[in-house]
Amino acid sequence: MKFVADESIDAPIFQKLRENGFDTFSIAEQCPGIRDERVLAIAHESASLLITQDKDFGELVHRLGKAHHGVVLLRMDGLSPYEKADHCLKEIHRHRDELPGAFTVINKNATKIRKRPW
Repeated sequence: MKFVADESIDAPIFQKLRENGFDTFSIAEQCPGIRDERVLAIAHESASLLITQDKDFGELVHRLGKAHHGVVLLRMDGLSPYEKADHCLKEIHRHRDELPGAFTVINKNATKIRKRPW
């Protein structure tokens, strides 16, 4: 499974994904400052899941119908970046077969997976 980590993703999260064998491209490292539409396109073109903390991607996917291979939105306010990384990895392992093509929201207490069509 491959990921594109949006600029909003804390370094411990994408580093934890890499340490656990996930091919993870970091927008912050490679092309900071690009527009959300381009971030989503990079993820889609590389058949990668987009991982983000930016709710604007929900609008791009749901309202504007932008193509994607899957989006994972992290909503874990109140946790440290390291706690977020651990929880995120646990949920990705638990739901790995459901994530491609879905819009997934991971929060502290639940993971919601919405498959197409919306």
